[in-house]
Amino acid sequence: MSQAAGASTGTIEAVDTDAERPVAAQTVAILGAGKIGTVLAKLSLAAGHRTLVAGSGSAARIRLIVEYLAPGAEAMVSADAAAAADVVILALPLGQYDRLPVEQLEGKLVIDAMNYWWETDGIRDEFTDPEHPTSTIVQAFLPRSRVVKAFNHMGYHDLADWPRPAGHAQRRAIAVAGDDERAVEQVAAIVDGFGFDPVVLESLDAGLRLQPGWPAFGANEDAATLRGLLATD
Repeated sequence: MSQAAGASTGTIEAVDTDAERPVAAQTVAILGAGKIGTVLAKLSLAAGHRTLVAGSGSAARIRLIVEYLAPGAEAMVSADAAAAADVVILALPLGQYDRLPVEQLEGKLVIDAMNYWWETDGIRDEFTDPEHPTSTIVQAFLPRSRVVKAFNHMGYHDLADWPRPAGHAQRRAIAVAGDDERAVEQVAAIVDGFGFDPVVLESLDAGLRLQPGWPAFGANEDAATLRGLLATD
């Protein structure tokens, strides 16, 4: 992977967070009602956000999933959830990115938690091109949205089991990659509110280091260890 390393040079730093400063409640939409989507919905609810969940199944099926796995969240269709949200988290199979409701996502903060799995998405060479990290492909499809990559490198079991309050000795870290400074700050605050230390990369291109096959992918580590993995080719 040394050839791709040039796409993500620069500093990697932990974000300083103020445990005493509450994060304002927002409306968070999760597009995707699978395992990671429902876990993120539970974390969003625990952080005090109004939480919407949309999926590809029937409205009745999505409603049953939400009632069972994320009680308190609201089941909606994707376009309506996107339109109603302040923040939208993409927890869909990556191959479905081109079905996203572009108009409803215009001007929105969009968190890309998607990964490429050929078993689900089919063989898609564009998703393995190191010159075009997958979140940059999503950003190109959503040119009027602010796309930030986060929540993709940790497995859903670990996301469910490891949220901890700020300062806890066992607190884990989530990497955040984006080009819009304000959007990255907002996502870092969401990560903190969900119970993890945010570790910020220098650009959306640097999100390549969070994709499958890189050392940080699958990481369930503290901030210092995660920074070390991100610095490894």
